[in-house]
Amino acid sequence: MIAITGTPGVGKTSVSAELRSRGYKVVDMNDHLRKHGLLGERDEGRDTYNVDMEALNDSLEEYREEEGFVFLDSHLAHECDCSRILVLRCDPHILAKRLEARGYSPEKVRENVQAEVLDVILCEATDSDIPVNEIDCSRGTASEVADIIERIIKGKADIYRPGNIDWSGEMEEWF
Repeated sequence: MIAITGTPGVGKTSVSAELRSRGYKVVDMNDHLRKHGLLGERDEGRDTYNVDMEALNDSLEEYREEEGFVFLDSHLAHECDCSRILVLRCDPHILAKRLEARGYSPEKVRENVQAEVLDVILCEATDSDIPVNEIDCSRGTASEVADIIERIIKGKADIYRPGNIDWSGEMEEWF
């Protein structure tokens, strides 16, 4: 299993749809969480749900039996037991526009952009012993990102190592 993760709005769903159209098995973790009754208590302040990650990992057992690659699409995917983590990234200004277009509140936009600027998901992913790759989705199409992912899973992961993307120059604007 391969995690496709990143801050909300970076392009996970679009890239996952492209991979699905190419014949890959992609698990929409939001659907999976609902289907298996794994959404915990709602955090009203953050407009999100708590998730028991141990129960989530246990519920993914059915996919561990599958042949070939299985992709997990979620901003939580990097916390699941998997063989590789692909962290999708996005320029903070582009990300803010995407989230605003989704109707996110100004507070929720800022929270997610700050997480992107601070590399929160990348740091969480690299704290694991799982191989991690980092892909900038700011301007490329979902098809182009899927091409990169196919190169990575076929062994060409070296050019997409963590640390190639740096939004720290945006700190003053978002904090």
